[in-house]
Amino acid sequence: MTGASQGIGRSCALTLARNGAKVVIAARNKEKLEAVAAEAEGDVMPCACDATDPASVDAMFEAIKSRHGRLDVLFNNAGNNLPSTNFGDLEYDQWRFVVSVDLDGAFLMANRAYRMMRDQSPQGGRIINNGSISAHAPRPGSAPYTASKHGITGLTKSISLDGRRFDIACSQIDIGNAMTEMAARMATGVPQADGEIRVEPLIDVQVVADTVLYMAGLELNANAQFLTIMATKMPFVGRG
Repeated sequence: MTGASQGIGRSCALTLARNGAKVVIAARNKEKLEAVAAEAEGDVMPCACDATDPASVDAMFEAIKSRHGRLDVLFNNAGNNLPSTNFGDLEYDQWRFVVSVDLDGAFLMANRAYRMMRDQSPQGGRIINNGSISAHAPRPGSAPYTASKHGITGLTKSISLDGRRFDIACSQIDIGNAMTEMAARMATGVPQADGEIRVEPLIDVQVVADTVLYMAGLELNANAQFLTIMATKMPFVGRG
């Protein structure tokens, strides 16, 4: 599980471990990972890893193979974002700051997980990509994040198609306003398409963790291809 040192990743790691999964948690901050592992009820292995560095990713998967012998589920969750920035004001380094983790890193993690699932015996596994409501509709000033999340949808479909012959299922969870550090700004007001700033409703992050637990527990002959979990009154469906 990537991006596991805080927020959605942390909650999902604790929930999966509590329900009997052997969990490997990855992020760049080793101390935060160790704190999550210490809090967990169950088998949790912290693994400091930079999702944008192929050598770091490869080392993590070698550690997984050495510790557990196989991989059954990847929750591809690491991500970056920026404050709302009009497209014309974006700089290339801002673009790369987001895309390097949200899309390039997601590719690296999924690619190495796919290879491990393909080559292990018995063959197969499940990759769950963290998309977003932004995989369907953008917020103002969100070009790097929105482009990355639209890319995740294409990646999910491609992995699903290529993985069929190897019993590799790939799905995407699109989350709308879970209460985490990243989404806390929703409670104070965020830009809307009509130019107004409005507070948006949030859901408990545990709801997301329970949903990921459900997706991870499916038999490989079934797949929640795209699953949206969001605040009921989030201004997404319709015109807000």
